[in-house]
Amino acid sequence: MSLPQGAEPSAGASVAHAADRVQRLSDGQLQVLRLVDEHLNSKEIAVELGISPHTVDQRIRGAIRTLGVTKRQEAARLVAQIQPYQRLIHQPPYIDEPAKPAETGGAISFQIRHADRAGGVGPSGLETEQGTLVSRPFLVPPWSTRSHPRNEMSVSQRLLWILSIAMGASFSAGMYLAGLESLARLAGH
Repeated sequence: MSLPQGAEPSAGASVAHAADRVQRLSDGQLQVLRLVDEHLNSKEIAVELGISPHTVDQRIRGAIRTLGVTKRQEAARLVAQIQPYQRLIHQPPYIDEPAKPAETGGAISFQIRHADRAGGVGPSGLETEQGTLVSRPFLVPPWSTRSHPRNEMSVSQRLLWILSIAMGASFSAGMYLAGLESLARLAGH
C-alpha cells in the first residue's frame, strides 16, 4: 500500500517501522549504540566492551545502515527511544556478616598489608570514613593505561606535557646537529 504523494505515514506506523528496524540489530550493535547514547567515543566503547575500535566502528556502520539514519547519534537516540535501557542493579535480600579472622597478626596481615602495593588486592590508598583516598601523581602519562583508560588530564597538565615534549624534541634535535657537526669536523681534518 503506497501513500499519496505529499502524505506522511501516521506516527504509530512510523514508530512500528522504527521498532521493526531496531529488532533487526544484533546484540553487539545494541550494546555499542547504548554506549554511544552515553556520549562515549569509539575508543572508550572499545575499552568498555573489550573489543577493538575498528569493531566498534563496524557495528555502528552496520546499525546506521539497518536503521536508515545518517549519524551515530541518531541511531543511538532511536534505539534509546524504542528500547529504553537501564542497567539492572542486583542486591541480595540479605548481607552476609564478614568472616572474623582466626588469626589477627603474623604473616597473614603482613601479606595483606603489602598485597595492594604489588597490585594484587583491592585499591591502594588511605582508608577514611568517606572512602578510600587514592593519591594520583600530578603528571599522568598522556597515553591510556589500564588504570587510566580515559584521558582525564587538566588543561595545565596538557600544557605541561606539550612543553615537555617540545623541549625534549628541541634538545634531541640540538644533540643530533651537534653530532653531525662533530662528524663533519672529524671528516674535514
